[in-house]
Amino acid sequence: MSAQGTPDVAGRTAGEGKATPKGAWTVTFLLFLFMVVNFADKIVVGLAGVPIMTDLKLDAEQFGLLGSSFFFLFSVSAIVVGFIVNKVPTRWVLLTLAVIWALAQFPMVGTVSFTTLLICRIVLGAGEGPAFSVAAHAIYKWFPDEKRTLPTAILSQGSAFGVILAVPALNWVIVNHSWHYAFGALGVVGLLWVCAWLTFGKEGPLEDTQVLAVTEPKIPYVQLLTSRTFLGCVIATFGAYWALSLGLTWFTPFIVKGLGFSQSQAGFVSILPWVFGATIVILTGWISQVMMARGYTTRISRGVLGSVPLILGGLILAMMPHVSGAGWQIASLVIGSGLCGAIYVVCPPMLGEFTPASQRGAVIAIYGALYTLSGIIAPSVMGAVIQRAGSMLDGYLTGFTINAVVMVGSGVIGLLLLWPNTEKARLTRGAAPQGAALKGAVSPT
Repeated sequence: MSAQGTPDVAGRTAGEGKATPKGAWTVTFLLFLFMVVNFADKIVVGLAGVPIMTDLKLDAEQFGLLGSSFFFLFSVSAIVVGFIVNKVPTRWVLLTLAVIWALAQFPMVGTVSFTTLLICRIVLGAGEGPAFSVAAHAIYKWFPDEKRTLPTAILSQGSAFGVILAVPALNWVIVNHSWHYAFGALGVVGLLWVCAWLTFGKEGPLEDTQVLAVTEPKIPYVQLLTSRTFLGCVIATFGAYWALSLGLTWFTPFIVKGLGFSQSQAGFVSILPWVFGATIVILTGWISQVMMARGYTTRISRGVLGSVPLILGGLILAMMPHVSGAGWQIASLVIGSGLCGAIYVVCPPMLGEFTPASQRGAVIAIYGALYTLSGIIAPSVMGAVIQRAGSMLDGYLTGFTINAVVMVGSGVIGLLLLWPNTEKARLTRGAAPQGAALKGAVSPT
């Protein structure tokens, strides 16, 4: 398949040529803030890891379990809500999720046991599991396919900015007051977003899911979920999310206990991977849309563009145990894990290329549910490795080496499987043409 030339017709959706509706960027900004709150909620346990372990007298394995607990219901809720948004407006689903996040934070303000903290993190994870997939589905109702990569990048940026903005503020609360109040502050911020969304949040006008459910051709879910591009997206993002979940849970404890930084210093060091990752995300979104505008197929402008940085990141991370000095080790970790961000930008649009709009919410949600399973595994694996290592630093370095191997392997598999530009033609070959008379007016995304 040629990398350049005539734009790939099969890989484009029938939405091409539609103008971006007024209000699209306002909703995009609100959903960016949605993801900011989402990742601030995620990072707080890792950021307060050392004080939490000290106060609750937790060992490394128990803290690893706490990190993994967030993901116990994450995937299940993502799948359930993914099918719900095929029929229910995303505006109300997003509102409900944000309310759950806020309410799950307030029990931690008082004195809590390990069990209470564990339960609250499980509930929070259930509320946050569908977040990115529902937000992406909502944004795709505002942008046609050829304009979706940049909004997806902005949405993904919410994760980085959630950490960049939250870490200094939350760390100040932790150092000067208590880690309990950091959770309470996040609950208040969540309720503020709920008020903003009630005021300005709207449903996208480009697609009416209920109409499309009746008129557009259907593709059996078994075919969608066993397509090579779907499998490639799941496997590639699984490796990237392994690195992300370790960063959320173990990065700050590594800086403090592994490298000897203070809690105050660790707060600033902890934002470095997210600053670098944010740059990668924006560059990937911009480069992808430029490449598509110049005629590159989505195999190149999305599949290859997302997979290669994941492989390079894993190779850089693998160098971490072999460099001396805290500075070089932090640099290897920051650059290696930060390069993973490229895959988050390109996978949802690739799935949107060949999935009918009335099925897209469920497919993106199932994709999210599967790749985030690494969030259950990675923190616990790191905790077990640290617990059994000869020294704490050796345990951390072994855990990050395992991460590097997962990243390289998943990136190579993604590079082999991601062919979205030919997937739609193959999958729709046998699809039943429901509502053929309306097909020109309301086309599958």
